[in-house]
Amino acid sequence: MGHGELSGRENRQVAVAAATLGPWRTATAVGAAVGGAALAVDVVTGHWSMDILAGPVGLGLFFFFLVGAVGGRLRKGGDRRLRRWAAEHPWQSAVPASAALWLANTLNLWLLGDWGLFEALFTSLLPAGLLLGVAGVVGSVKAARKDA
Repeated sequence: MGHGELSGRENRQVAVAAATLGPWRTATAVGAAVGGAALAVDVVTGHWSMDILAGPVGLGLFFFFLVGAVGGRLRKGGDRRLRRWAAEHPWQSAVPASAALWLANTLNLWLLGDWGLFEALFTSLLPAGLLLGVAGVVGSVKAARKDA
């Protein structure tokens, strides 16, 4: 392993550290606002079911991780080395937020909804994959624009 190369374990640790660069306070506010609005719509329209909390919480989680992950790519400041690594590895740096969304949404659907564990696991892959795609593309485009 030459100078500047990281092992797989070190790459994972740096990816998680790079995920902390996002605007997580803003992400919390956006996630709470979206989830609260979705819950209000469900209550007002009378969509009462066992899933009345699972849907809005899932939307709130998605927007929380979306704002945090994408905002971390677009935001200035923080540790310059982590930002450089995230710019060089846009897809790898999007994985921790996507994995966290997958886990949190699986628990949300399983515990708050009337979903089975395996159904919740597979259903949560769609928003996690969407988040991975959006954050990876934003990071790739930002890196390409910086190089040009």
